[in-house]
Amino acid sequence: MMARRVVITGCSAITPIGRSEQEIVRHLTEGISGVKKLRSDGLLTDHIHSGVYGMVDYPIEYDFKRSHSKTMGPVAYYACQVAKEALQDSGLDEEFITSGRLGVAFGSTHGSPSAQRGIYKSFFTETKHRLSSIGAVDYLKSMVHTTAVNITKMFGITGRVISSSTACTTSGQSIGFGYETVKFGLQDAMLCGGADEYDTTTVAVFDNLLACSTEFNDTPHLTPRPFDVKRDGLVVGEGAGALLLEEYEHARKRGARILGEVIGFSCNNNGGDLILPNIGGITRTLELCLESAALDASEMDFISAHATATKMGDVIEAQAIGRIYGQGPVVAGLKSYVGHTMGACGVIEAIITLYLMKARFIPPTLNLEQVDERCAMIRHSTTIVEKSIRTAAIQNFAFGGVNTCFILKKTEG
Repeated sequence: MMARRVVITGCSAITPIGRSEQEIVRHLTEGISGVKKLRSDGLLTDHIHSGVYGMVDYPIEYDFKRSHSKTMGPVAYYACQVAKEALQDSGLDEEFITSGRLGVAFGSTHGSPSAQRGIYKSFFTETKHRLSSIGAVDYLKSMVHTTAVNITKMFGITGRVISSSTACTTSGQSIGFGYETVKFGLQDAMLCGGADEYDTTTVAVFDNLLACSTEFNDTPHLTPRPFDVKRDGLVVGEGAGALLLEEYEHARKRGARILGEVIGFSCNNNGGDLILPNIGGITRTLELCLESAALDASEMDFISAHATATKMGDVIEAQAIGRIYGQGPVVAGLKSYVGHTMGACGVIEAIITLYLMKARFIPPTLNLEQVDERCAMIRHSTTIVEKSIRTAAIQNFAFGGVNTCFILKKTEG
């Protein structure tokens, strides 16, 4: 089958810098961080060094039926809310949604850690009838694919389900695999994204690996600091995002509003160390994505870098970008505003990029005051850059050596 064009016809996000396009763009133009002090959980916060978090600190109004919400933990609430809004934004009708022509590619890093903790607590703290307090739906709340299947249940989606769980590349894979599914005619549309909930166990894991920011606990808005000489690690965050990917001719015929187009995707593995970044693996990912998009490096306008603000991660990524692009495209680290939203980072960064395409500017990497000389070979965004973005690459790299990149194109009509 001939490859088909894949366009974006709906989106929605829950982020530490707001929910609406207007609110998110305001944070970016005014340099307002969504990183706050870590809330005490009475369990782990007294034992970890990092005291900052990319926080969703505003209320979200859910109107889910009990029959749907009973199988949801916090992460599935996030996922189903953005899925609902992306579907509404796309204008797809119920007949299509339930026809089998729409699939779901959605994931998270852990499932719901808070639901899992409740199960483990029952196992290890009760002396009698340890299983009696665990309800029939507890596993459905906690399981790794809880986001994807709760979405299918809520909206009656009967197409294929893909549920990646590859930490930082989770939603990058969701978008990429969804793109390929539509491109090669396996579905006419895919609802793609990722979510992760607030939970201090995620902070504890990265803190134990000495990867978290610890020097700015009293001034959380000053961290993370991608590519900066004073960067001291990542800031864990929470949030969710969803994109509706649709075959171009189907979208055009129904008069859908087209937000952008996915034109390339790559995913590979370093094939070695599970923690340390690998310049060979990352460089090859960027090359493969350009090949997938049939794009020359000189045609790239903007790169949303993974840029977690870890000591070596930023250096390796900058060197890989330099090898492929030189000082051509403008590079920004959007995690500087929201923290590292883990399984949601790729889709949130894609949605922000769509907003930037519309607004015609690139924000500065927040807190980038002095570029580390080891990261200086690329064109950093240190002030607002007024620019029409035609093509943009979103890069994400995960523990386990998993690398992803996908390319968005501004498409009119």
